This record gives sequence, C-alpha cells and structure tokens, in this order.
Amino acid sequence: MNPALETILRRYKCETRAQYERALKEILQELALVGLWRSHFFEHAAFYGGTTLRILYGLDRFSEDLDFTLLAPNPKYSLEPYHEAIRNELSSYGFSVEIDTKDKSWITPIRSAFIKTNTLGELLKIGIPKNLVSGLHPEMLLKIKIEVDTDPALAYDVETKYLLTPFSVGIRTVVLSDIFAGKMHAVLFREWKGRVKGRDWYDWQWLVRQNAILPLQRLAIHMRRAGTLKNDEILTRNRFEELMIEKIKKLNFVSAKADMQPFVTDYAQIAEWSPELFLHLLSQTKTSE
Repeated sequence: MNPALETILRRYKCETRAQYERALKEILQELALVGLWRSHFFEHAAFYGGTTLRILYGLDRFSEDLDFTLLAPNPKYSLEPYHEAIRNELSSYGFSVEIDTKDKSWITPIRSAFIKTNTLGELLKIGIPKNLVSGLHPEMLLKIKIEVDTDPALAYDVETKYLLTPFSVGIRTVVLSDIFAGKMHAVLFREWKGRVKGRDWYDWQWLVRQNAILPLQRLAIHMRRAGTLKNDEILTRNRFEELMIEKIKKLNFVSAKADMQPFVTDYAQIAEWSPELFLHLLSQTKTSE
C-alpha cells in the first residue's frame, strides 16, 4: 500500500465493511480534490455543500458527492478537461477509476460526472480483511458524483481552506454562512424523489451547534430564484420561523432518521430527533438580516 495512503487510512480505525467503504469513498474524494487543484480547477470554481462541511469544516457525518459552484456563470462550462487530472491523481495512489460525464436529458445549469471504480478491488487495496468482503459482488461499483453549478444563484463569498492530507493543498471554498443559506433552502424546499433527505436536517443541526449565522437575505436570493419568495418580498426572521415550523410539523422523522443512519457512526447522534428538538434548534438558530 502507498505509505501516504496508509497514513490517511489510520485516522478511520475501520472495523466493519461499511466503515471501510466510507473511508475508501472519502479518501477518493480527497484525492480527487487534489487532482482538481493540480489542474487549476479552483481558479474558476469553489467547493460547496455537505462534503465541503465534512472535509474542510469538520462536519461529523460522512457525505457522498463532490459539489462545486462556478464563481461566475458560464453556460458552456464542461468538466471533461479535468477528468485526466483526477484519474492521474488517483492512479498515483494505486487506484483504478473511470470518469463518466452524465448528459442531462433536460436543460439544467448543473454539469455532472461520476468517478467509478470496482468496490471489491479498491477495498482490498486499502487492506480490508478478506473475511469482511465475503458475499460482496465482484462487479459492484463504488461511485462518487461530481456536480458543478454553472449558473450560481448569487456571487458567493469564498475563502481558502486547507486540505492537509495527503499533503497541504489550498482549496477555494464557499464561506460557511453562504453554505448555511444554501442548506436552509434545501431543508425548506428540496424535493428528493418523494423521500426526506435527513442529511439536510442533520447539517442544519450541526451548523446551529457551531454557532454559525444564517444570512436571511442570502437565503432570500435562493428563494426568489426558485419562485418561493416574491421579488419585492423581504425575508424576515418571523417569516423564516413560520416556514420552518410548517416544515417541521410535516416532517417524517422516521424517514429522516433512516436516510441519515448510513452516514453516522453512532445512531445516538439522531436518536432524539423529534418536533420538540427541532423547534428548540430553530429557537437557537442565529440569523442576520
């Protein structure tokens, strides 16, 4: 095993197959970020979303996708020029991956690609005990989705955060307050194939615990763009609370917990989720006008 890879893996203390799979996915995510950095991707884009919170801000849950936003709209933007850099970076650590661009069948500003690799083969490369892969289908694929918003809702504020493994790399990222605004728009309005995306709710809980401040007018920009707030309407604290209370009352907590369970190491992190807890979190959510 690559010595640097071995050092990275130590921080996970894996004991189960699920833990090894989560560790593998996160290692691939971080190496992909390094590949993007080498190819000057961050001159035009910034890291955004749940995986940003996980890798650069310390969110205590695992995350699946790599989400980015351009710094300025560019409808002709393509991810394909960066495929080789990602493949080369992962190959230098012994990983064998393919990257496929996903063509959308409808008009959308989101550009998508998938990093794909053989789950069994790569788990063995990071030293999973063979007894833990018993029954794993040899053709099973591990996938990491990459998405870039080519028409950002607003001019995000950005900063440089440092990825320290496998070595120190400066990653341009959207600032925490703007990520918070995007997360709250997802909490309030995301429709996810008829299911509840508990991860959005967990991230809200985590951001409240970090004493992060939600900029209401940044949230309002997302809402106006989506048509959930009139152009001449101001989003006040009272209106925000009304929307959240209505959403909490309708939330299927069983479904929200089920969505979250694969992404936490201890079910106790979500066991107490209830309307009462979320209403308390709402009262503790700090906002700015």
